[in-house]
Amino acid sequence: MTTIGSVAANFTRDLEQNYATIEQYVSQARARGVDFLVFPEAAIGGYLSSLGNHGDTRKNSARSLPPAISLDGPEIARVQSIVGDLVVAIGFCELGENGETRYNAAAVLDGHRIYGSYRKVHQPLGENMSYSSGDGYGVFNTPVGRVGLQICYDKAFPEAARIMALKGAEIIASLSAWPAARTATAENLQDDRWTYRFNLFDTVRALENQVFWVASNQSGTFGSLRYVGNAKIVDPGGNILDTTLLGSGLAVADVNIADSFTAMRAGMFHLRDRRPEVYGLLTDPENADDLAWRYLAHA
Repeated sequence: MTTIGSVAANFTRDLEQNYATIEQYVSQARARGVDFLVFPEAAIGGYLSSLGNHGDTRKNSARSLPPAISLDGPEIARVQSIVGDLVVAIGFCELGENGETRYNAAAVLDGHRIYGSYRKVHQPLGENMSYSSGDGYGVFNTPVGRVGLQICYDKAFPEAARIMALKGAEIIASLSAWPAARTATAENLQDDRWTYRFNLFDTVRALENQVFWVASNQSGTFGSLRYVGNAKIVDPGGNILDTTLLGSGLAVADVNIADSFTAMRAGMFHLRDRRPEVYGLLTDPENADDLAWRYLAHA
């Protein structure tokens, strides 16, 4: 049996406050026997203060942006000192190899090693003004199984999760700083249309790839953004095992990965039953891009 936890919490530019929040949830997770804990996107240093035509617009500047840190830097080491033998996934702003470029990133680690890291590929609503994009999806062997990482808007693209499932991911950690809609926001954010989309993507991605899906998210507010929480664990059948709903908190579920995979994939096994030979539009980027732009031109 593996116990999975997912966090909905608020993270800002105050690193000491962030470390205290991380420690708080690590303590709760240990008390509940959690083996794998997923923190949100930008848990170290916070996310952007707004989206769209915002002020956080310089990839190579510290102005208004989260602190850019290195995988081998003191900030990650501080997190490792907190988590000990607990395996966690956590989001942060990564400083590129050239010492200037910034990436919206995540890593899976424990107190002893970093098992893998990821740089966000899909960027919404002007995020590319603040971060450069990554160029691939990895799956990493960890003490809790094979784990894939993705960040926020990535969940809107089925290809991202499918690639990781084909690489043998058993658990996909989807770390977010997902806000409510910017216009016509629902009075109760749990009823907001962006909350609905966030939750729908989580269940669909788990079901279509028959994997465990762990969605974390920021909660509360930062700058002009109001986050929708709803951290959750979803099983390979698309069933939500636990969720924080709108507020801050810790969702926890006990799962048997091997037995669940055997049961779900004994009959309709989606990865086995694919027909790649008829997916040419997806596998030929030149044709796909041409078709997409021709459609958009006439939309």
